Amino acid sequence: MNLLFVCSENRLRSPTGEAVFSAYDGVNAIGAGTNSDAETTVSGDLIEWADIIFVMEKSHRNKVSRKFKDLLKGKKLVCLDIPDNYDCMDPVLIRILENKVSRHVRLR
Repeated sequence: MNLLFVCSENRLRSPTGEAVFSAYDGVNAIGAGTNSDAETTVSGDLIEWADIIFVMEKSHRNKVSRKFKDLLKGKKLVCLDIPDNYDCMDPVLIRILENKVSRHVRLR
């Protein structure tokens, strides 16, 4: 299963999602950002690659929906509602991600 995690800069929240979920068997995870100066910018190729797209905030969902409307047909786009209050790999952020993502993905 391919999971795409999207935040603004791809520096804190989405890289945490990528690191945490890449450790699960059968899961490929990539982090990306909506801003043009993000470490990895979300692209059409990443949208097509992903089975599920997890965005951290409603603003990310809106940007992704506007920019990739046609590519999102048949895709699951989930807003996790996780504010930009955490450092990369913060244990609290990891617990929140695991809890919220597990509602949408069966993890082994």
